[in-house]
Parts: sequence; C-alpha cells; structure tokens
Amino acid sequence: MNCEVCQLKELEVEHFEIREVLRCILHTIVFHRALGLVRPKDIDLELFEITYVQCGDFEVEKKIDEKIEQFVSWVEKHPNKKSQICLSFYEVKSKQPSWFTNKIERLYWEQWYVNLNVTQHPKPHSGKSHHSKMVADPGESAYEERSVRRASLEASLHEVLFQIIKFVNEKKDHVPSISEGVIYFPYEITIPRKFL
Repeated sequence: MNCEVCQLKELEVEHFEIREVLRCILHTIVFHRALGLVRPKDIDLELFEITYVQCGDFEVEKKIDEKIEQFVSWVEKHPNKKSQICLSFYEVKSKQPSWFTNKIERLYWEQWYVNLNVTQHPKPHSGKSHHSKMVADPGESAYEERSVRRASLEASLHEVLFQIIKFVNEKKDHVPSISEGVIYFPYEITIPRKFL
C-alpha cells in the first residue's frame, strides 16, 4: 500500500498563534477525511478572518487539543526552532501470528506534515535613543509591522487550507475501503522528539 505524503506550506507564527493555527489545520484535515455521519461545526478564528469546520466530535477535539498542548510545550523548550507536526492516517492489520506474538501492524496510507517556524518578535522599545531622528511613534511603527505580518500569515493560512482541499479532492485512490459503521479512519498526531 502506498502512503501519500502532503508537505504543507511552512507558516511563520508567533507563540500565541500556534494553538489557533494548528487547530484550524488539523481539524480541517480530519474533517475532510471523516466518513459517515458527522456533525459539522463552524469555528471562527479569533486572530484571523477565517472560518473552518470541525467534525463536532468531543473525542476528536480532545485528542487534537492534547497534541497541540504537547507541541506548545516542545516549542517552549526549543524556542526559535523550525518544527513539524505530523498527522498520519492508517489501517490496522493483524500480522501472521507466530509462536509468541499476535502483533497488530499499522499500515500508514496518508501523512500530513505541518511545518511551523515559531518566531519571537522583539517587544517595541521606547523611542528615547539619542541615535534616532524618527518623528513617528515607534509603537505605531511596530503596530503596522505586526498588522502586515498578521495579514501575511492569514493569507498563508488560506493557502494551506486550499492546499488541503486540493489534496483531498485529487488524491483518493490510496484511501482504503471503509468498514460498516466507521466514522473516522484511525489516525495519530506526532510531535518532534528532538531538534529538527
């Protein structure tokens, strides 16, 4: 079985944006790979003018939030590092039983790599430098810079969402057949274990 891989566009985010960006991306992928009856739930992002859809399943939300919190903890221990989170879908197959084992094997059929460059932007400083001949308020300049950066991230996040939608609509042949009554393919979310 082939495993399709989708490397999503790298996003440059600040620490406080990680949770919202990852929730948007991970829930969008899981929603588009959900099967059967789901209760779609529209979610408006607080930081961006973007709405995405969740499956409306408490267990899915809980699992994604737990992994995001683990990722945030990793980022706090490794500041200013590029990092990656991977969402993998798989099938569970029993291996041929041997003398002492009855192993279950995971056959991965799709992996999504979310690449984040978490940056620490310097805090605006007071304009009391004797070298500065600026007339403009430095706080205003920092605000404009942050607005431009936020608009750029929002546009990039839109691109990633369209990348997800394009991928799921074009890549279907590798998706395994479904069992009766299954709503979600088994999936796992992995976070970095070491420096990238």
